[in-house]
Amino acid sequence: MEKPNTTKMNDDVLEPPTNFSMVEDGIFRSGFPQPANFPFLQSLNLGSIIYLCPEPYPEENLEFLRSQNIRLLQFGIEGKTEACVSIPKDTILEALKILIDVRNHPVLIHCKRGKHRTGCLVGCLRKFQNWCLSSVFEEYQRFAGVKSRATDLRFIEAFDIMRLRQCLYSIIYQYQGYGSNKRRLLYREEKLQKPQTMKV
Repeated sequence: MEKPNTTKMNDDVLEPPTNFSMVEDGIFRSGFPQPANFPFLQSLNLGSIIYLCPEPYPEENLEFLRSQNIRLLQFGIEGKTEACVSIPKDTILEALKILIDVRNHPVLIHCKRGKHRTGCLVGCLRKFQNWCLSSVFEEYQRFAGVKSRATDLRFIEAFDIMRLRQCLYSIIYQYQGYGSNKRRLLYREEKLQKPQTMKV
């Protein structure tokens, strides 16, 4: 169903959020969207946003989500730089479950700058997709740049992806097409579990 056109679309060039990129078909990543980015986000026809910060979502952004029928799924991860502060594994695991559920697609993942928290979640997704670790790290560092954190890389390397596989016993994971290498999840309807959705 086409979403209501409450954000004015004009002939200007659409402006994506900072650090925006497509992760794969139906999954995008970025820094925190600003009002100037709303027309671009509208063009993505998003179904969900995975927000990885603990701070409340701005009211202006919430109004945009409501107007576009976009679900906000918040996983509050503190943006700490201290080595002693660990990334919550369980929170990343829960976010991954939402991320790979195609019922939530198209989906945008974002934190504040689209570097560390977003990079960790995408890095763990890549491990689930059987990427080699060097390619996972290269992608993380491409977005983090000089702000790359060794603690994030260690977290990605140590993340036990088998925990996710064990949680998804009711899901059939298969490839669709050899050229596109798309990954899709098909669900046994009798075992569906609803994602945790925040009302916006």
